[in-house]
Amino acid sequence: MNIVLFDDEHRHNFLPLTYTRPIADLRIGIRKISEKYENIFETSVFYETEDYLQEKFQKSDGSEESIYINSRFLPDQHLIESIESLSFDEVLQTESTVVAYKLKSGATLDTSTLKKVDFKHQNIEIKNVWDIFAQNHQAIQDDFERITSGRTSQEIPSHVYAVNPSQIFIEEGATVHNATLNASEGAIYIGKNAEVMENTAVRGPFALCESSTLKMGAKIYTGTTIGPHSKVGGEVSNSVITGYSNKGHDGFLGNSILGEWCNIGADSNTSNLKNNYASVKLWDYSKKGFTYTGLQFCGLIMGDHSKSAINTMFNTGTIIGVSTNIFGSGFPRNFVPSFSWGGNQGVKTYNLKKAMEVADIVMKRRQLELNSVEQNILEKVHELTQPYRRD
Repeated sequence: MNIVLFDDEHRHNFLPLTYTRPIADLRIGIRKISEKYENIFETSVFYETEDYLQEKFQKSDGSEESIYINSRFLPDQHLIESIESLSFDEVLQTESTVVAYKLKSGATLDTSTLKKVDFKHQNIEIKNVWDIFAQNHQAIQDDFERITSGRTSQEIPSHVYAVNPSQIFIEEGATVHNATLNASEGAIYIGKNAEVMENTAVRGPFALCESSTLKMGAKIYTGTTIGPHSKVGGEVSNSVITGYSNKGHDGFLGNSILGEWCNIGADSNTSNLKNNYASVKLWDYSKKGFTYTGLQFCGLIMGDHSKSAINTMFNTGTIIGVSTNIFGSGFPRNFVPSFSWGGNQGVKTYNLKKAMEVADIVMKRRQLELNSVEQNILEKVHELTQPYRRD
């Protein structure tokens, strides 16, 4: 039976991250949402998302029986059991949201003909982009238990100061030098071929994914995930770095999310708390204005392929779009549209051809390329985000 992860009407709540991916490709905890379901069902998944993304994220042809699951609901034992017990004439729902349903081969969905099965279990449901870091503590712990169950960690080196070592797991090929790993508040996961350099201090829950590096003297606080093939230094707290991105030097990043192929310049800092301690506002793409998050702590949300120069300062609650280059003195605006170039003194449109050239160079450094599929996605994002740019 096929597993299909679908976006619902709330996908715009996760922009700019979902300009370049379906909700299922978001990372929360150790794994991406799609990877969680692939691990549980032991099969590859299909996606239902925006048409321009389907060439990269394959859509099911409907030729086989399929389970359709709302990507915003993270899997746990209760959810999986509820899904597997569904009949073809039933739909799993909360009060207002379709959670999952099954379809026979060749069938189409008609919820009016299906019997509603209430889903009242309190699992992790992400509703807005900030839920990714707000729920990341628990998501790391859940993934840790699933990934490490029945397995044995590499031995923790004697020169590492480890607190609660039963909650520390080091994968094959990973190296941990003289460091402090404190798992008293949550699990610490060090992925395959990752490296933790000297004098690093980590407080869990924390995940360092495959082939990523924590640089010397880094200070990492709870609820932080560093995705694969990333390099991170300085001070990071309760943040998610999706993967293939770097924050390699000193500076603070807190309550933030970075997409893929991002780079934060040396000594850049993110404010995650307003001076008056008020609720943080974030740009809302659907409203074309700012909306209150209800959060006291909220830093930077940065879309794929975006960069900041050295000594960049980001205000509390800043949204940076896809393929944007931020530089110059002072604070940039709290919302910078995709394909923008500039900073506090104003921005202009980042030439699409030049943006593509930079993206290709960056990806080749990781032995990947900006192929025609990736180019088509960026071209579409450039088109979709044109109304937000002024020139």
